[in-house]
Amino acid sequence: MGAPRFLDLVQSIQLGAMVSLGMVQGPDGKQPPANLPAAKDAIDILGILQEKTKGNLTKEEEEVLREGLYHLRMGYVALLSAPPGGANKGGSKR
Repeated sequence: MGAPRFLDLVQSIQLGAMVSLGMVQGPDGKQPPANLPAAKDAIDILGILQEKTKGNLTKEEEEVLREGLYHLRMGYVALLSAPPGGANKGGSKR
């Protein structure tokens, strides 16, 4: 398998944020409810990693971090602005 890489850390945190945003289907085939505080924490941690590693990442690492953060932030904002009770109810596939 090899040693863990920086991208493994980033992708692990991104996956946690996606689960917290209800973007990942559970093993039972259902979409879990969103946990916005947990999603915000994960997104903030990724933002800190992006800031603290600026100039020290490979092009691939920088791109994965930047693109992932963009999509997570957009998903978070979409859930914040969704009408009450409307989140995770047959919505779009992300």
